[in-house]
Amino acid sequence: MAQLFFKYGAMNSGKSIEILKVAHNYEEQNKSVLLFTSAIDDRDEVGYVSSRIGIRRQAIPIYDETDIIAIVKEQEVKPACILIDESQFLSREHILDLAHIVDILDIPVMAFGLKNDFQNELFTGSKYLLLYADKIEEIKTICWYCHKKASMNMRVVDGKPVYTGEQIQIGGNESYYPVCRYHYSHPGEQRA
Repeated sequence: MAQLFFKYGAMNSGKSIEILKVAHNYEEQNKSVLLFTSAIDDRDEVGYVSSRIGIRRQAIPIYDETDIIAIVKEQEVKPACILIDESQFLSREHILDLAHIVDILDIPVMAFGLKNDFQNELFTGSKYLLLYADKIEEIKTICWYCHKKASMNMRVVDGKPVYTGEQIQIGGNESYYPVCRYHYSHPGEQRA
């Protein structure tokens, strides 16, 4: 029976490399996958899943008006799995479509993304994945400043933390650090 998975982690936790690895593993066994990513993420190019270690692959971009169910149904071969990168940027309707693909079309869906933004608020897609996912898994990484687990994303400008602004600002290491709860509030300080 198919399930909806939400695999989340802070920035730099390896979510994109994990999704590319999963796609490779399915295809190595001659099982087809459909790889999607949010069209909002244009760091590399729209419609690409790119890892910081240099691996990239074309994916179907999801825009606000994208009908994910229709794209899945029009495939000549039923996909063995649907993979979604940058799922935090999806709408409630997109998440409900993913649940429909699992429940009605009986295709497993694995969504990868951030849980919380730089102000520690849930992204829309993450909120609904936390509500609807059958399985939720954290992909872990370490804090930029210490060896504790990073659970938050700190937005930075010229290496200094920023705590206000628009929720979505696309960026990588130049814009965000994965940090623990302590260093989110006390950036760069040594712990006592």
